[in-house]
Amino acid sequence: MTKGRQDPPGRRMTTAQRRAAQRKAERQTGASAPAAKTRAPKAARPPKAAKIARPRKVRSGRMGWLDRAVRAVLMFVGRWTWLIGSRIALGMALVIAVSVGWYYFALPPAAELLDGRDRGSVTLLDDAGEVFAWRGDQFGGALRAGEMSPHLVQGVIAAEDRRYYSHFGIDPLGLARAMAVNLRAGGLVQGGSTLTQQTAKNVFLTHERSVERKLKELPMALAMELKYTKEEILSIYLNRVYLGAGAYGFEAAAQRYFGKSAREVAPAEAAMLAGLLKAPSRYAPTSNLATAQNRANVIVGLMEEQDYLTKAQADQARAHPAELSQAASDRAGGAFADWVMEAGPAWLTRDTTEDVRIRTTFDRRAQLAAESAVRSVFEENVREGSDAQAAMVVMTPDGAVRAIVGGRNPTGLGGQFNRATQALRQTGSAFKPVVYAAALEAGRSPAEVVEDRPITIKGWTPSNYNDERFGPMTLTQALARSVNTVAVRTAVETGLPAVRRMAEQMGITADLAPGPAIALGTSEATLLDMTGVYATIAHNGLKTEPWGIRSVALRGEDTALMTHSGGGEARAMSAQTARRLTGMMQAVIDQGTGRRAQLDGREAAGKTGTTQAARDAWFIGFTADYVVGVWMGYDDNTPLTGVTGGGLPAEIWRRAMLGLHEGLPLRPLDSERPRGASEAPTDRVASSGDSTGGRAREAIEDGLGAVGSFIAGVVDSISSGGGGGGASNSGAESWNKNPNADR
Repeated sequence: MTKGRQDPPGRRMTTAQRRAAQRKAERQTGASAPAAKTRAPKAARPPKAAKIARPRKVRSGRMGWLDRAVRAVLMFVGRWTWLIGSRIALGMALVIAVSVGWYYFALPPAAELLDGRDRGSVTLLDDAGEVFAWRGDQFGGALRAGEMSPHLVQGVIAAEDRRYYSHFGIDPLGLARAMAVNLRAGGLVQGGSTLTQQTAKNVFLTHERSVERKLKELPMALAMELKYTKEEILSIYLNRVYLGAGAYGFEAAAQRYFGKSAREVAPAEAAMLAGLLKAPSRYAPTSNLATAQNRANVIVGLMEEQDYLTKAQADQARAHPAELSQAASDRAGGAFADWVMEAGPAWLTRDTTEDVRIRTTFDRRAQLAAESAVRSVFEENVREGSDAQAAMVVMTPDGAVRAIVGGRNPTGLGGQFNRATQALRQTGSAFKPVVYAAALEAGRSPAEVVEDRPITIKGWTPSNYNDERFGPMTLTQALARSVNTVAVRTAVETGLPAVRRMAEQMGITADLAPGPAIALGTSEATLLDMTGVYATIAHNGLKTEPWGIRSVALRGEDTALMTHSGGGEARAMSAQTARRLTGMMQAVIDQGTGRRAQLDGREAAGKTGTTQAARDAWFIGFTADYVVGVWMGYDDNTPLTGVTGGGLPAEIWRRAMLGLHEGLPLRPLDSERPRGASEAPTDRVASSGDSTGGRAREAIEDGLGAVGSFIAGVVDSISSGGGGGGASNSGAESWNKNPNADR
């Protein structure tokens, strides 16, 4: 069919007109109308299977709207979450990348990180040159991981980070495992940090558990993995980690606990050291060896499980667990080491930034003998649960301190209150040798006869133990019986200023009490100072100051920074006075208040001391080889029950001396015994019918008239210039209630 012609311009035709015009055109062209189309009959279709009728969902217009709205909201949120999350992730990745880059360039060379201590260490050697104590931050020296025992490196990896060589500083599997364990436990019981992360924490960060620290730790660990090799990171860790008892690094710990290098440790020792990483203070073998060994068995199992040990090696390690070295197991000398650290120059001890080795006068055998004596007496003679304390100082006559017991049940690690060097206690009658030294220097004789008779000074009347009176006696007998009235009278007649000077010359450094009661030991002093006072007597009258450092040198160097130059030649008293006073003090042990301290044929000299209400009990004495001081009391000044200086302190002294002299030949004391000094003191006042006693009393009474004005003048000087007035009266009341004497 051809298209009809278009309507003439400007003329619009109707439909009927258009059809008529079309027919006319067809006739003119001779075209006939198309034949009618016939439709073929359709083939018969097979019947369709019957459909199961299903209920049609009827949607309301409201539900369709909500569905579309929710879908739109979810798509909007998802789209923006993706957009924001991807940008945050990209930003975090950028921050991490920048942080890693910054840390990478800021990290120093690995060799500079092997020793990062702020202060140095002090290693203390005994008189034989063997190590017995450590102080400060111990560092055994930088060892690379490859230089240490392979068992040690393997034990650390097995215990702390089994995938150390396969991760990139962060272990996702380890973190997932730790999170699962913590969720099951309901708290933080396991960490997922790698060795690299732990190294970053130990070297650069704090040990606090916080999100901020973790955020810093992760990029730092990644930077370390990029900057250093695996061996370098492991070397830093093995040298920097704290392993208890002041030891930093495995070399220091191996030396501290086993007395050997980390190069030489066996599997059992390596497992014990690796076990310290979990809790250094708890698992330190010096604190509890059994606990440390149990922890080591756990590490042995991990090493066997990860094929670092064969079954035979693991069984051997379990059957023969690691043991401490002799120096570490003795745990002796803690109080001595503390004293050396305090008494030595600070720049070489407390404040040192170098690793220092100090050769001392410490004698391990003497320390064990002293500790054994204290322990045995308390076990046998003191009720269980008592809080009473004891302290002891052992030195030679030249003042070289050999041992110090700072209190009962010493830990050997130090850090406890040292009752031998820090506690100021009243000295009691242990001070009386100072009084008699001043008297002998003034010309008095040990054989001079005096009378035990009352004396009153400014209203103060000292009395003897149980108010006993002994009548005429020599100065030697008065010291042996620790007679208070004679000691006070002797001090006043000699002059209290002279007594004070003698005390200072003999080595008492604490302030001295005012008034004549000084003769009865109202002044305070440390046991160390008082033992040094007696050493002055034993050292032929030369002033002896306790000392304990022989030499100091930097580790690895032979040249000493300082050495002990020996005692001076300053005299506290003449040699004759020292010999005579020694003879008087021998009588204390032979026949006086110190008889319990006798040493079975070995000559010894000493003096007992008991203070007001038995708050302090002392025994200090010496032989030709040793000077030993013992103190007993309570820290809170509670009175001792049934204890005087001539009792348990003398017994402790005797047992310590027997241990110290084991194997030593008998040596006599350099002493001068007055004629008649071996006679037993008179127990009661001599009767008037006793011609000897009567003549002695008459001589004393005649003499007292001559010295009466002298005593009065001394007392007046004490009251005016010596500060003895009020203080003396105050002390008089306490001394009258419980006089200072020994039994």
